[in-house]
Amino acid sequence: MSTPSLNDLIELGAISEAQGLQGQVKVRPHASEPVALLSSKAIWLSLIPRREAGVSASHEQASLTQYKVKSAKMHSGNVVLSLEGVSDRDQALALKGARILVARDAFPTAESDSYYWVDLIGCQAINLQGEALGEITDVTEHGAHGVIVLGDAETKTIKQLVPFVKEVVQNVDLPNKTITLDWQGDW
Repeated sequence: MSTPSLNDLIELGAISEAQGLQGQVKVRPHASEPVALLSSKAIWLSLIPRREAGVSASHEQASLTQYKVKSAKMHSGNVVLSLEGVSDRDQALALKGARILVARDAFPTAESDSYYWVDLIGCQAINLQGEALGEITDVTEHGAHGVIVLGDAETKTIKQLVPFVKEVVQNVDLPNKTITLDWQGDW
């Protein structure tokens, strides 16, 4: 299999430690419910830091290594992975800090009224009155619920933080990349 474009891969977590003596790795997932990570049959690892402006994609692609997942399970809020070709603690420790990436098309289908946050990024937010509120530049977890970050992706400015809850999010139209919110621009 050829190395995919970094734009086709979604970062789901990072290896924080070796687990046990048989080469398993402990992964700190980015999501509180890491369904996609637990169901992945193959992952890509990258040992370079997160993408920054000015870092070329070809440099990042060269550092990607694919691993087949033998098993995945939850343990104390982390995901424990057993990877093909990693058979002892020293090999697992050598992967510490690696970012875990999975092809977006390998994600399981989301249930009705459920969304992968990565699919919301880039959507335009409008309110019930039809006013543009901004682009969704990030979605983060803040305890009780997610928070939508509205802003400008080019300038990396944040305009508003909006709770991702049923009372506020009225409609998500992924094919048209729009989200309707019961929210005002001056709140």
